[in-house]
Amino acid sequence: MPDLSIFPLWAIVIDYLFGVIMWTLIGRAAMGIFLPEDSDFFFMRFFVRATNPILRLFRPITPKFLIEPLVPLFVAWFFYMFRFYLMPWLLGYSVMGMLSFPLESDIAAVLYDMYRNYSR
Repeated sequence: MPDLSIFPLWAIVIDYLFGVIMWTLIGRAAMGIFLPEDSDFFFMRFFVRATNPILRLFRPITPKFLIEPLVPLFVAWFFYMFRFYLMPWLLGYSVMGMLSFPLESDIAAVLYDMYRNYSR
C-alpha cells in the first residue's frame, strides 16, 4: 500500500472526493452508451442522480455544441485536470505524474495484493 502519510489529510480527502466524482461521471457516460438516461436499471438511476447536480453546476461553461452523452466526460475532464494540476500546485509540487493519484494508487495496491494472494 502506498504511503499516504506524506500528504496532508485535506489533500487526500479532496483527491478522493474529486476522484469519486470523476469516475462516477465516467461511469455515467459509459453506462449511457448502453442505456437511456431515464432507464429503470439501478446503476443508471444512481449515476444520473449522483451526477445531475454536478452537471448543472458546470452547465454555464459546457459548450452547447457537445452532444448530451459527452457532457459527463467533459465535466470529468475538469476533475481530472483539478487533480493532475491544481492539487500538486496546492501542495507545492510540480506535476506529480501519471498514476500518482492517491485514490487510484490505493485501488491498484488492493488489486495487486488480491492478485498476489490469489496466485500463491
